Amino acid sequence: MSSDVCVHSWPCSYYLDLEKRWIPGKLTLTPRSLKFTADRTEEVLVSLPLSSITEIRKEASHFIFSAITVLEKGHAKHWFSSLRPSRNVVFNIIEHFWRELLLSQPGIAANTAFPKTRGQELTGLMATSQRRMENTAKVLHHQGEQLDNVMRGLEKMESDLDVADRLLTELETPSWWPFSSKLWKTPAEAKPKDGVSVATCEPFGKEGVIIKVPAVVSQRTESHSKSGKLTVLVSGLEIHDSDSLLLHRFEREDVDDIKVHSPYEVSIRQRFIGRPDVAYRVISAKMPEVIPILEVQFSKKIELLEDALVLRNRAGASAAEKNSSVWHAASGLIGCTTHHELPTGGQEGGLLQLQKSWPLLSEGEAQELTQILGKLKGLALDTEAELERQDEALDGITATVDRATLTVDKHNRRMRKLI
Repeated sequence: MSSDVCVHSWPCSYYLDLEKRWIPGKLTLTPRSLKFTADRTEEVLVSLPLSSITEIRKEASHFIFSAITVLEKGHAKHWFSSLRPSRNVVFNIIEHFWRELLLSQPGIAANTAFPKTRGQELTGLMATSQRRMENTAKVLHHQGEQLDNVMRGLEKMESDLDVADRLLTELETPSWWPFSSKLWKTPAEAKPKDGVSVATCEPFGKEGVIIKVPAVVSQRTESHSKSGKLTVLVSGLEIHDSDSLLLHRFEREDVDDIKVHSPYEVSIRQRFIGRPDVAYRVISAKMPEVIPILEVQFSKKIELLEDALVLRNRAGASAAEKNSSVWHAASGLIGCTTHHELPTGGQEGGLLQLQKSWPLLSEGEAQELTQILGKLKGLALDTEAELERQDEALDGITATVDRATLTVDKHNRRMRKLI
């Protein structure tokens, strides 16, 4: 994810200590920095890496004007006031990204000190694919449980139709018929058919949680934003406040649309007839991990807006360039191997150049890749088996619905004759 992506920007004023005056401008937050740009000159007066900030406070300038102060390393203090839509909104969002960056900073420092090798990059990509596959398997598992519930409901319906058939037969039988009492039998308990799972309907994992991320949430207007959490479940979405109190739960079938405004911001809406819609806007530093899961769960309801599409196209282009460069390097290596030639510059120089252009995988990385590939293969086989089982269940559901429809029509005709 590019670090220069604009998460949010707000009109505000910055106190320039050298000139002892407030300068109107725009405060811009990116995933890694905080910048202030003056309106008149369009000059960047402040550019702070979030990692250099030591404290963020809410203060008042001259005991009147509410402001946000940012203290950076070296004890430099920056004042921002006249914040719109409100000081609390701006403070919550900046503090959220600053806190999340501090929590992930050890990993960032390690990556900076020791750049990733191609083996580590490949391992990271495979691990990401494994997580995506696991999330997809959870959703598929929940879908299979829903189909099982439908099948059990249809079996119960068939049992009820048998009881209705006995009742109609009793009504159709003349009063003098001596064997009418034999028609009443205790209906046998519905037994699950072969091939239909009788697993319980408990969600996969604890409460069916796929991922939970800290976020800044707002309802209706942006000025009502506050810290909270977004939880993605196999059965829907939940939004909590900072005290873990549930603000709203979106069932999966009740979500009408999800709009991705940027890689860090989405809005979720549920429409109602006769009363206002329920809509929440969610901003999170971990949102890039959530959006792919939402695309799997709500593929027909999610919409990528312009900023998100531009970023995705940029990421796709960079990935294509990287794959192209890797392909050229591999092609060169294969060509050298086929012709038993080393690059120019002597044998030792050629070997060094070859190692620089295509470093080999370490033994540990190869073992880790083997394990991940084995897990991916197992997940793929399980997913294929589950899909086949669900196809058979759908065929059984279709046949049962057809039988139930015919039976209901027949019972309706018999009831009309009795009337």
